[in-house]
Amino acid sequence: MLIAKVVGEVVASHKAEGITGHKLLLVQPVDPQGQAKGNALVASDAVGAGPGEWVILTQGSSARMTPSTEGKPVDAVIIGILDTVVADGTEVYSKAGA
Repeated sequence: MLIAKVVGEVVASHKAEGITGHKLLLVQPVDPQGQAKGNALVASDAVGAGPGEWVILTQGSSARMTPSTEGKPVDAVIIGILDTVVADGTEVYSKAGA
């Protein structure tokens, strides 16, 4: 699992049959201090995340294990919305303060 920040939405008018109706978001993986780590990617949203929120992201075969993505052609899915992140005793993210 990775920590990522939702940085945008992706709209696709034509999608594979298995993901029709799935909300797609642009997410940027981040390190525990919130610095961008690697490339942004498109993820299916299984939990109702929104712009600016920090989320838990899973990829690969694990991405196809949620009720909404089981057996679907997805490689990344948002499986949680973070409330706080504390690293080395310091709060680095709080949804309430975002």
